Amino acid sequence: MLFYEPLFLFLFAPAVYLVYELVGARATLRALILLLASFAFYAWSEPVFIWVVLVSIAVDLLAAQKIAALGETAPARRWWLAFGVCANLAVLVYYKYTGFIVQNLDAMLPGALALAVPKIALPVGVSFIVFEKITYLVDVYRKITAPARSALLYALYVLFFPKLLAGPIIKYHDIAAQFESCPKGRIDDFSAGFARFMLGVVKKVLLADALASGADLVFAHPPSELGFTEAWAGVIFFTFQIYFDFSGYSDMAIGLARMFGFRLLENFDCPYVATTVTEFWRRWHMSLTSWIREYLYFPLGGSRVGPWRTNFNLWLCFLASGVWHGAAWTFVAWGAYNGAFLALDRMFLAKSLGRLPALLANLITFLVTMIGWTIFRATSLGQAFGLLGLMAQPFAASPEGEVFPAYYWLAAAVGAAIVIAQRAELMIEGLDWVALARRRAFAANSALAALFVAALAEALAEPFKPFIYFRF
Repeated sequence: MLFYEPLFLFLFAPAVYLVYELVGARATLRALILLLASFAFYAWSEPVFIWVVLVSIAVDLLAAQKIAALGETAPARRWWLAFGVCANLAVLVYYKYTGFIVQNLDAMLPGALALAVPKIALPVGVSFIVFEKITYLVDVYRKITAPARSALLYALYVLFFPKLLAGPIIKYHDIAAQFESCPKGRIDDFSAGFARFMLGVVKKVLLADALASGADLVFAHPPSELGFTEAWAGVIFFTFQIYFDFSGYSDMAIGLARMFGFRLLENFDCPYVATTVTEFWRRWHMSLTSWIREYLYFPLGGSRVGPWRTNFNLWLCFLASGVWHGAAWTFVAWGAYNGAFLALDRMFLAKSLGRLPALLANLITFLVTMIGWTIFRATSLGQAFGLLGLMAQPFAASPEGEVFPAYYWLAAAVGAAIVIAQRAELMIEGLDWVALARRRAFAANSALAALFVAALAEALAEPFKPFIYFRF
């Protein structure tokens, strides 16, 4: 079920909201309504995997209770933590990486194993679900949070439908109090949340989906059939597509939660205005970056273990981030690429960029990011290197002379204009942007509503394009 399809917009969401607001003051009953709605929302597209999630929730509850009941020095605490974490990782590995592992074993040992590559469907949002569940177990072990007061509250944390499919990744202790009280949404919450939701739909349908068509047109061809212009066009289209697609989903998730009275943490902060790769990752998919820092980088020693080990830790963490994104060597290479630039930032690159004008440092960082997105989007390492080679050959012409419809370029131009406006906002000091936005609120909301209606019409007329991060 998609956030912007008629079934959700005109039946599911209004019905859930109405029942949630009418059930009275009992927080437990409101939580039950949200859990049942979340169960139905996920079961609509994943009727089999939902039962796997419920079994794994039971495992988490058992492990967390055992961890909390044992003394801090009891060795069994670690065993229960390891059991819970491994049980969750086993789900992730089975569904996401089994085919990749078997395929590479066959390639490394041709004829020796002759294993058939299994056809295992990847459940939507499995990586996000597993990461949140591991977060809960580790936080109980660290005594950052107490075990969930009830199975209802923990199941709602895992299955809460606004953020279920593609984040943001939420820590249990950040939202537990909200689930316990299940606040009724106020009028201002509904208004602000719906405006944020409309913004996400506009980003996804009018910008990301148009850019997706342009990017798909390029990445469907081998580099031998493309030229310099086509290669750059495909990368530019995808660079803006992935931003508006994923930030659009985050806007919808945060907006939906706000309509019900819940506050989710932000997941994006104008990442394309970053002047270093480190800053980019502080602004992009912030919930994942925070997760990697707290649950992988710090346990590895963080920056307390000397410069070379620290740089290796950075690289290793983003290598793991690449693996988390997908079961393909392109994702591994993309993670290694970003990890290398984070280490270079720490050694000298950030200081060097800091000596440059902010706009120039921004452009260099943007170029580094685009090269990374080329690897990320490519269907193979061969295609990635072929496209990067074409991007360095200004006189390379396409044998077929591919021509892109004007709408693709218009969407890219709008995306670029938004990023330029974000950069201008940082460069203009002394201007009260919040006050300016408030004075223009009526005009802005009217324009947003008109674009929202146009986006819904477009969504009904055009074939469905899934969110990029649904496959993660």
